[in-house]
Amino acid sequence: MTSTARRAPRILVRSAQLAIAVSAVADVFRAAAVRDQYVDRSDASESGLISMVFVYLTTLAIVLFLVWLTQSRRNAQELMPGAAVPSRGRTIGMWFIPLVNLIVPRGIILAIGRASSASWEEKRGTTLVNAWWAAWVGHGLVLTVASRVAPGSMAFLVVEEALMIAAAVLAGLVIERITALQNAALGATVPAEPLAQA
Repeated sequence: MTSTARRAPRILVRSAQLAIAVSAVADVFRAAAVRDQYVDRSDASESGLISMVFVYLTTLAIVLFLVWLTQSRRNAQELMPGAAVPSRGRTIGMWFIPLVNLIVPRGIILAIGRASSASWEEKRGTTLVNAWWAAWVGHGLVLTVASRVAPGSMAFLVVEEALMIAAAVLAGLVIERITALQNAALGATVPAEPLAQA
């Protein structure tokens, strides 16, 4: 029996982290341009262009993150076959169901982390995921409240973008932590002997 678990390619890990970071920075520029357009009632073409670039960058970040997540899920399942790791469809699908995506994906990441290494149970991994998730959901909530209560508010803009940057940094750290744990575990496992040829 051969192992199907593979180390996440370094290029995938770094690409996902970079795309998330660039998307967060683009969100700052997008939010500032939209605010300026709202406050100054200026031409929307600049904010529209920046928003379009943001959407493309965010789409790339989402795709790379989900590819990394799928690879990590497969590795976690291989490393701990009896673990409660969700199916590939659920791992990806839960991100796209409104309201469910505020709760379930955090549990999926935690399940992958727990299945990746016994050392995950130390509070470090769980705390990291919880901090990332709080920043991510907090950003969405502040963005929603700001758009209804005080559109164009600089205070809300600063808070929402600070949460977005924090969520991006923490997401990069979550990716790094799970990948490092899986790579260490995969490096420690002894590959199965190939069948002897007759």
